[in-house]
Amino acid sequence: MPHPLFEKHRATLDAAVEAIHTRGYWAAFNEMPSPKTYGETAMEDGKRAYEACLGKEFALDQPGVRGWMSSERSPYGVALDVKYPVCDAEALVAAGQRAMAGWQKIGAEGRVGVCLEILDRLNKRSFEIAHAVMMTTGQGWMMAFQAGGPHAQDRGLEAVAYAWREQSFVPAEAVWEKPQGKNPPLVMKKHFEIVGRGVALVVGCGTFPTWNTYPGLFAALATGNAAIVKPHSNAILPTALTVRIAREVLAENGLDADLVTLAAFDQREDTQTLARHPAVKSVDFTGGNAFGQWLIDNCRQAQVYAELAGVNNIVIDSTDAYKAMLRNLAFTLALYSGQMCTTSQAILVPADGIETDEGRKSYDDVCADLARAIEGFLAKPEVAHAVLGAVQSEDTLRRIDIANGGALGRVILAARTLANPDFPNAQVRTPVLIACDAADESAWMEERFGPISFIVKVADTAAAIALSEHVVARHGALTVGLYSTRQEVIDAMTAATWRSKVALSINLTGGVFVNQSAAFSDYHGTGGNPAANASYADSAFVANRFRVVQRRYHV
Repeated sequence: MPHPLFEKHRATLDAAVEAIHTRGYWAAFNEMPSPKTYGETAMEDGKRAYEACLGKEFALDQPGVRGWMSSERSPYGVALDVKYPVCDAEALVAAGQRAMAGWQKIGAEGRVGVCLEILDRLNKRSFEIAHAVMMTTGQGWMMAFQAGGPHAQDRGLEAVAYAWREQSFVPAEAVWEKPQGKNPPLVMKKHFEIVGRGVALVVGCGTFPTWNTYPGLFAALATGNAAIVKPHSNAILPTALTVRIAREVLAENGLDADLVTLAAFDQREDTQTLARHPAVKSVDFTGGNAFGQWLIDNCRQAQVYAELAGVNNIVIDSTDAYKAMLRNLAFTLALYSGQMCTTSQAILVPADGIETDEGRKSYDDVCADLARAIEGFLAKPEVAHAVLGAVQSEDTLRRIDIANGGALGRVILAARTLANPDFPNAQVRTPVLIACDAADESAWMEERFGPISFIVKVADTAAAIALSEHVVARHGALTVGLYSTRQEVIDAMTAATWRSKVALSINLTGGVFVNQSAAFSDYHGTGGNPAANASYADSAFVANRFRVVQRRYHV
């Protein structure tokens, strides 16, 4: 008999599997905070539920609690003061190992069904989670709801769909019959058991604590593993809510809630100890190069899925929609103050300018016009605050100050500090735009996370394409863009991105932006350049998280 939760969510699963085959538009969860979908009181109910967490201990009933920690500082200047249990790493690992026995017994169908129920429950709590995401990351409300809620849930579901597809290829049993000529055939019965590799560690980031966490979390769970989730110290609440909801669903279905635990550590050494534990067999990580590389180098017992830093870039050769191109770029650079792993940092423009529908534009024209487009886009305060959000990290604020001071090149557009009337203590900055030459590699050819972008002067379009390929191969990138009216240029750029293994967006002038990634259709990362060694999501992201153990006997 199929697991009841598998049957309950079978239609959603089937649609998700179909979507990863066809890769057209499909979404399981409504991205709009509509009362028709989420209920007339969902907004207020979610806000009250979020506020009920503030200034209190966040109880999870986990093993090995040795104290409490409170580390979150809201970019909006709101006092959070949530206290989280600090648990002994060894206790979390041991509890996860114990919980895996019951998790294996319910089989792939049961595991997938429970994961789908968790995702469904998370979706019903999207408003609560969105408030937690907004106040810990600095995202604007709509992004916090969409990226922190339905889009993250869709990415989790995508991982479950791949996990189900890969596991469904493995038959539960088979009869093996080998002919022996005149003698009776050899007959054996064989059984194939899908077994998780071991405890999974999922390390979250400070800017997208659900969107970047759910793929690894649900890929690990659906393939039979326990999951310990280690959130960024400044974005714990969205992860803690996720863990609490998962634990509730597990307990309701007679499973050990310790299959999913929260690792809120007050010491970096605790994370390192946990990551190197012999029982931890996979590590998912999103964040900076230093710790990501440390995980890759030191966690030899585990498969590490890492999304690291990169230098996303755009080549501008020509355009037949100049104003639309500038509007698209302005939104791209301003969205969430550039605090996205997919935001473009380097815009490569030929020294002698570009051909447009408004005539030839010089390099300096492009610089000035893009600066004006950004200023115009952010002219209305309500638009600016909705799009920019707030700056999450003090390190990012320092980088903005350095860029503003001219140390990285000629400042075309200086970052400004905006006052948010709803959050007087919010750290809000507009983008800073810098002009520099291609030779100024020390300035632009490394990630400057935040609203800092460079218009890089290159010799010509061919040099721009070659430089883009070089940057991706050497430093990595998740996104590359191109604007050109010439097919030969598009073909050359396409070939360059095949070689450097990076996603390419061509002539985006409408309501799609290079830093957006749609679940079930876009592969987020390729795993083929230094910015990421895995993709959200493909078969490789899930298939190495389980093993098939067989037993056989004569019939």
